Amino acid sequence: MSEPFQFSDPDSAMDSLADRLVSVTGTESVSRLVGRVLAETIVADRDSPAADVSAMDGYAVCRAELQPDTEIPVAGECKAGAAPPAMVAGKALRIFTGAIIPAGCDAVIKREDTVESNDCIRVSEAVIRSTDDGMHIRRCGENAPAGSEVLPTGTPITPAVVATLANFGCIAPPVSRGVKVAVLTTGDEVVDPATKELEPWQLRNSNGAVIESMLGACPFVRVEIVEHVQDDPDALVRSLSDAVESCDAVVMTGGVSKGDYDYVPDTIAELGGQIDFHGLPIRPGKPILGAATADGKLILGLPGNPVSTTINCHRFLLPLLRRIAGDRLWRDRPSMVTLRQPPARPIPLHTMLLVRLDHQAGWAELVAAKGSGDLVALGQSDGYVCVPPMATDAGPWPFYRW
Repeated sequence: MSEPFQFSDPDSAMDSLADRLVSVTGTESVSRLVGRVLAETIVADRDSPAADVSAMDGYAVCRAELQPDTEIPVAGECKAGAAPPAMVAGKALRIFTGAIIPAGCDAVIKREDTVESNDCIRVSEAVIRSTDDGMHIRRCGENAPAGSEVLPTGTPITPAVVATLANFGCIAPPVSRGVKVAVLTTGDEVVDPATKELEPWQLRNSNGAVIESMLGACPFVRVEIVEHVQDDPDALVRSLSDAVESCDAVVMTGGVSKGDYDYVPDTIAELGGQIDFHGLPIRPGKPILGAATADGKLILGLPGNPVSTTINCHRFLLPLLRRIAGDRLWRDRPSMVTLRQPPARPIPLHTMLLVRLDHQAGWAELVAAKGSGDLVALGQSDGYVCVPPMATDAGPWPFYRW
């Protein structure tokens, strides 16, 4: 097994691993599009707009016929959803937003820029001077001409994208097949969250719960396997082998460090996985492990401490799954926030700190946390900020919301 690469920051590590992953093949048709990924390019089936239309409520006019402060008879009206009447020489037509521009009209004057009376309008000299050719007219095909690409393959579908699809008659476009994911938690001390009576050395499986909840919020993900594996090398080999065989990605928690019972790195190597990184200059989660199989499937090993698991599942797993889903915009786009108080002390690592937003003040406040096992602090947070090495100021820093 070759040595993992050494990376100076989490983004370059994630980009390197992403380059070795293979996107899912196959498409499917779904009733709920939001959150899925387009599997084909969407082409305009007609011009958009389909004709010259008015951008305002007002009057369709021929500019050459306009005379300042002279009564212009209104010969009729152009309504949205109907063919326009013909222009009459020396007259105007009342027109509504979205209505088709009649032949012979070269501008629309806003209603509020006219003086209306008895089926006539008057227009001032100043308005006439400011009325240019095509004023308040949206030209046929100016958004997209027929046959042009409007949405590329790999576009993540948002409600805004759904509106575009509907405009071009795409009610059920093909989307990429869902990414099949296996969740494997490890640790002899870990028990089912429903367990009521616990020994002092036992922990409820919050890691499995948080990963399942994050994946459940991703419409493009199918959780195929959820399994807890004891700290036994043979059991881990069997479980990981089955998971890799049947899924596109495997996320594991615990067992990734260098302790006597940390079997994950050797198990991945035994099964032919290539470890891209094992250990990054981050806190929490320094022992994190990223690997890919020979056929481009993801294996992500997260440290077992619950805060570390939660943050790094959000920071690494979710964007990498978007990459596997074929999302061309798979990388995170965090917002920027300023901390109410700067970090307590500089450390030579990329630090991810739990924060709570103060929406009224526009600040983010650090949540007092007592390490990577502080699930109380985790539950009180809105997300986390990423602070670069040795930083001692309040930012602004990238903010990732749960």
